Amino acid sequence: MKAISVNLENNNPLLIWEDVPDPVLSIDDVRVDVRATAVNRADLLQAQGLYPPPPGVSDILGLEIAGIVAAVGEGVKEWKIGDRILALVPGGGYAEQAVVPYQMLLPLPAEWSFAQGAAIPEVWLTAFLNLFIEGKLQSAETVLLHAGGSGVGTAGTQMAHAAGSTVYVTAGTEPKLAACRELGASLAINYKQQDFLEAVDKATDGKGVDLILDPIGGAYIDKNLQALAENGRLVNIGLLGGATGKMNMGLVLGKSLKVIGSRLRSRPLAEKIDITRQFRERFWNLLESGKLQPVIDTIFPIQRAQDAHDHVRQNLNTGKVILEIES
Repeated sequence: MKAISVNLENNNPLLIWEDVPDPVLSIDDVRVDVRATAVNRADLLQAQGLYPPPPGVSDILGLEIAGIVAAVGEGVKEWKIGDRILALVPGGGYAEQAVVPYQMLLPLPAEWSFAQGAAIPEVWLTAFLNLFIEGKLQSAETVLLHAGGSGVGTAGTQMAHAAGSTVYVTAGTEPKLAACRELGASLAINYKQQDFLEAVDKATDGKGVDLILDPIGGAYIDKNLQALAENGRLVNIGLLGGATGKMNMGLVLGKSLKVIGSRLRSRPLAEKIDITRQFRERFWNLLESGKLQPVIDTIFPIQRAQDAHDHVRQNLNTGKVILEIES
């Protein structure tokens, strides 16, 4: 089969569509003919050699797929050849074929394109995990999502709004802010023009927000803690703003705050299966009915994966950047 390989030269990754060995099918796996995958920040980091895959996982980029079941292992009864599916994968998505434990599969609705399916698994499961499982977001609470125009931001905004929570977001352009408002954000803050802490303080009459979902990290840690209400929770899922920053432990103690670091890719399979099950039970009907929508920015052919990575690296996207694979 063909897949994207990475040639790292002088710290500059070159993405090449070339022949690689076929993936091996195990007893509880399905083999999928991949029709679409998507770009995540983790892919950019891995391509630079900064985020190696977990032990035993394919070193091919790609954390989510949509496609057609091509083969099933002997232990698989729930799925059959020809089924249209989407799935979170720990790696191997940038390829013509991928193998996935059958418990991780979600059915691709008949009216959905493969691109729509590929826009779901990584960001919707990440947002769900960190808002509702780690962050324990409740309907009467207020949540602040940084990088509101990202894949996780657009998914999280919709789910939090659908759950009855008040949603605030930060983003860096007016089109991204407008998109977030359309998706359910009641406050959209341009972090390039306004201090998000001041905006949150004004919007909440000094109370603060109950939960912050943050991919920025060190650069925001101090203001995030100040922006939290009593018993607030900060869930960090990335380090776009660096790994270190000043943390005021007086605020953590004085307001009984929780600071949570969270990753999805490295979790045991059993946990990922349970997260997928909970997500399906709570939000899948809303996606199937169209009340919630995957947000797609741009679709590239897989051969232009380099251009797709550049698009994401420059923060040009609102929602997901998709890579399509011809059958």
